Amino acid sequence: MNKGPVSQFIQHHYRHFNAAALVDAAKGYETHLLEGGKMMVTLAGAMSTAELGISFAEMIRQGKVDIISCTGANLEEDIMNLVAHTHYKRVPNYRDLSPQEEWDLLEQGFNRVTDTCIPEEEAFRRIQKHIYKIWKDAEEAGERYFPHEFMYKLLLSGVMKEHYEIDPKNSWMLAAAEKNIPIIVPGWEDSTMGNIFASYCIKGDLKTSTMKSGIEYMIFLSEWYRQNSGGKGVGFFQIGGGIAGDFPICVVPMMYQDLEWTDVPFWGYFCQISDSTTSYGSYSGAVPNEKITWGKLDIHTPKFIVESDATIVAPLMFAYILGW
Repeated sequence: MNKGPVSQFIQHHYRHFNAAALVDAAKGYETHLLEGGKMMVTLAGAMSTAELGISFAEMIRQGKVDIISCTGANLEEDIMNLVAHTHYKRVPNYRDLSPQEEWDLLEQGFNRVTDTCIPEEEAFRRIQKHIYKIWKDAEEAGERYFPHEFMYKLLLSGVMKEHYEIDPKNSWMLAAAEKNIPIIVPGWEDSTMGNIFASYCIKGDLKTSTMKSGIEYMIFLSEWYRQNSGGKGVGFFQIGGGIAGDFPICVVPMMYQDLEWTDVPFWGYFCQISDSTTSYGSYSGAVPNEKITWGKLDIHTPKFIVESDATIVAPLMFAYILGW
């Protein structure tokens, strides 16, 4: 494939240190797919609010992502950006804000993520009205679904279309819903929609059992991994640290050690983009070789780490893999 100007720039300028690691990792991702492997991408932090969908949605559409693991925040914040983008508020001088100015933002209905404020009324409440009905309808029909499946129902129903405020091609959740890509959402309860769901359960409007759990996600992932890890296997592309990466990577040692399924292959590729440094007990900052001792990666698994800001690195790597 002929590479476009962004890729050509990367190849010409990115020759050493983290820049070179970026190129090596992107080429490794390409090679893994070309040789028939599949890829999991994990999203930590607030990558959706950083508008990763502009590049990630195209990765999904072009079949370069087979399964996703993300926090509950990333699951919902891509949809929030889709339906409330023009109401977001940028605060470039966020480092200079006083406690009083932070309080003023809260009073105005803004929740700050670094330099970007999410508008509570337009983002959270706009989704809440529709998702509650989907939750309630499922419960009354005696049905149970995963958090991402409820979000897929919301998007595919079309009820949010009138509120779209960005080009829908830049929503990675919409791209994933249209392809029905499996999403693992560990710790979904730690999200705005998770908190809202809990509030309905506390009020007695909904039952906790209507939402499938994290243990059920692990069971689902074990089944998916067994079905898809033949040949070159499944690669693991980790953006950031935290539970979005920690939870799914453990499926391999869980099957190998706890279930004693000794024919389960290790992850076939590993890359992490992280600005977390190696320190005492830091898993996010641990070098990939540490994962060998936990039965997650093989000695021969291609391993890469790009120690940099994921909001800069991930779109560049996706651009390279897409040939832009």
